Amino acid sequence: MEKKIETVLDKLRPFLMNDGGDIQFIKYEDGICYLKFLGHCATCPMMLMTLNDGIKEALINEIPEIVDVKLINED
Repeated sequence: MEKKIETVLDKLRPFLMNDGGDIQFIKYEDGICYLKFLGHCATCPMMLMTLNDGIKEALINEIPEIVDVKLINED
C-alpha cells in the first residue's frame, strides 16, 4: 500500500515543489492515509483546498482502498 501511495504522491510532488513545498506520507491505517505538508505548503492558506481538491481526490480515485486522507502534525 505504501508503494501505491508514494507513486501517486510522486505524480503530485512537482506541483507542490514549484511553490516551495512538498508532502510526506506518514502512515496508512484502516483505509485512511495520513500525510504531512512540508515547506511552504505547511503554512499556505490554500493548504486544505490543495489537500481536498487535489491530493485527496487523486489518492481516492487511484487507490480504491483509501476512504479518507488526513493531515497530521508530527515533528
